[in-house]
Amino acid sequence: MRENIGVVGAGLMGAEIAFVFASAGHSVLLTDRTEEALAAAIGRLSSLFDKGVARGFYKAEDKTAILARIETTTDRQKFSACDFVTEAVFEREDVKAEVFRDLDRICKTTCVIATNTSTIPIAVLASYVSPERRARFIGTHYFSPVSRMKLVEVIPAFETAPETVETAMRLCTVAGKSPIRIKDVAGFAVNRLLHVLMIEAVRLVEEGVAAPEDIDTACRLGLGHPMGPFELMDATTSSLCLQAQEIMHDAYGERFRPRPLLKSRVRAGFVGGRGKPGWRSK
Repeated sequence: MRENIGVVGAGLMGAEIAFVFASAGHSVLLTDRTEEALAAAIGRLSSLFDKGVARGFYKAEDKTAILARIETTTDRQKFSACDFVTEAVFEREDVKAEVFRDLDRICKTTCVIATNTSTIPIAVLASYVSPERRARFIGTHYFSPVSRMKLVEVIPAFETAPETVETAMRLCTVAGKSPIRIKDVAGFAVNRLLHVLMIEAVRLVEEGVAAPEDIDTACRLGLGHPMGPFELMDATTSSLCLQAQEIMHDAYGERFRPRPLLKSRVRAGFVGGRGKPGWRSK
């Protein structure tokens, strides 16, 4: 069975979520606010595919077919034909709320709506759709880069139906992911583990124990991590990491209090990401 998949948000996460579903043979509808954002997303996916071919991940002859399965639009009304829609917009509750209200109005009653939030409780986001829709609302937290990272945290809310969980698990598996079911708590599971490590890593730098580059090396070679905490903060941005830590600090207390150095760097603009200096910038 090949469901019609929708993805709202054509940023780094949303575009790659669309890509993995298209690679699994699904027709995908990808939307964003502007045609420019959508064109940029398809350009990034084309480049991603070419790099994957060079590394042996993909076959060059499959490129045209996979990208052809991704239709782009700025008109959310087209999502009325989708069977499963994933929201992947900016990590802010009010922004996501507007998307969910819109999708609840547009999507057919059988459509499942999923959120890719990394920190906001799924039950909170489910409150922005109608009571009749909540049985078909679920969290699917992907990890960056989505095209390579296998894990997806699948998080049901209070009213999520068992068949919705089964649908999300099945679709993630067919898309080449390894889904795990997680309880709906702030930070879910992986972020709670990850940010304890990040907070301690920043503390080591504050205390002069080691430089960011050396801590990254220690985590790669000593712990077997694919990248160190400072590399990861630069890739995902320190501002997003700080936001996650503040949410978990509110939920769990002192063990997630963000370090002063991280706060200072974010306020000064040293956040990493595209075009901005990060921990490892020279």
